[in-house]
Amino acid sequence: MATVLYITAHPMKEDTYSLSVGKQFIKTYRALNPGDEVIHLDLYRMDLPRIDADILSHWGQPLSGPTFEALNEETKQKAVRMREILEQFMDADKIIIVNPVWNYSFPSVLKDYIDAVTIIGGTIKRADNGLRGLSGLIGTQQGKKVMHIQASGTVLSHGTFENVEYSHSYIHSVMKLQGIDDVQAIFIEGISEGPDQAKRIKEQAIRKAILAAGTF
Repeated sequence: MATVLYITAHPMKEDTYSLSVGKQFIKTYRALNPGDEVIHLDLYRMDLPRIDADILSHWGQPLSGPTFEALNEETKQKAVRMREILEQFMDADKIIIVNPVWNYSFPSVLKDYIDAVTIIGGTIKRADNGLRGLSGLIGTQQGKKVMHIQASGTVLSHGTFENVEYSHSYIHSVMKLQGIDDVQAIFIEGISEGPDQAKRIKEQAIRKAILAAGTF
């Protein structure tokens, strides 16, 4: 049995291009893999601490620094929650990320989540020649798969605006940093070209999602 994190980063609950395609993907996946555990993380509606001054001031503390018990109650709660989010991500076998593209990138809440799961000593570690994903070193992330589903008004994956595609390119890079090599994508793009085009693009993306769910 695999553990799957279905991560949505959209303030709306339904009827958006990205969420519609994501919903069809996970519906098909569940039907094909009834024994797998699927956990939905709605980033806009979950307890997701940001890396603020409180958390940052205690990162990288030496062993001689303050103990957990010495922290104030608010900082303890943030630290515990951050650890829960990190361990949940590390324990998952498959990750599905669904988001729109705003101003060439994804919503900031998704960056908060990525920051929470990209941690030295957790999913990455320092090496002599820079940061390295733990999967290639001790196997903690080995075999993990990522499916990224994103919707954008403009075509970004290729063509004129390819050089400002900062959403999938970032997610792909940070997953590679963690040692995750299997990063797939479904793009719903060009939907601002008009209602008729948008409908066709959405239908094509849904067909891709159904097919992709069968091999994910």
